[in-house]
Amino acid sequence: MNSARWNEFEQRVSIDEMLHVATEPLAWPMPQAQALALAERNGNALAAIAALEERRVEAADDDNPLVQELRRMDAKLTALVDIVNRLLVPPGTLPAQHLVRFNARGAVLGVELPLPGDTILLSLRFEHCRSLPLELPAARELQLDDGRTFVCFPAMNDALGDAIERLVFRHHRRKVAEARQLPG
Repeated sequence: MNSARWNEFEQRVSIDEMLHVATEPLAWPMPQAQALALAERNGNALAAIAALEERRVEAADDDNPLVQELRRMDAKLTALVDIVNRLLVPPGTLPAQHLVRFNARGAVLGVELPLPGDTILLSLRFEHCRSLPLELPAARELQLDDGRTFVCFPAMNDALGDAIERLVFRHHRRKVAEARQLPG
């Protein structure tokens, strides 16, 4: 166990999400060409997730024709993305959803994993962008008392790490805002 990696993970903001999770064994270290292609796919997936998650300001009484046209275009694009997701990854073919806590340093998973030290390819699919998984090389680090497992991301480059941190921050900020809106 590398407690330094766990401590790094714990000290950063993380999010808990229900995600479609799949794992597969991964030969490590990865050939550089494969690592570069994976990093590019992950960058594209994170950019798509960010674009699909953007929330526009809702102003129901706005009579501006440009705003109304943008709303119509947004609705059409949302429908198109949903159609593409359903065609490329029908709901019945998705891996099971699990609660995942993650940030750019690692993830805590409640799925069965190989032996400590073994490397896997962790595939995370977000509900609104099922056709573009986030695929991260991960090494099993620590079995937690509650049965879940901590995996670290040993080969995170700066650009991908920053993109994941932005994703985590957006999700965390949204959950805080939603909690503040709850009556109580």
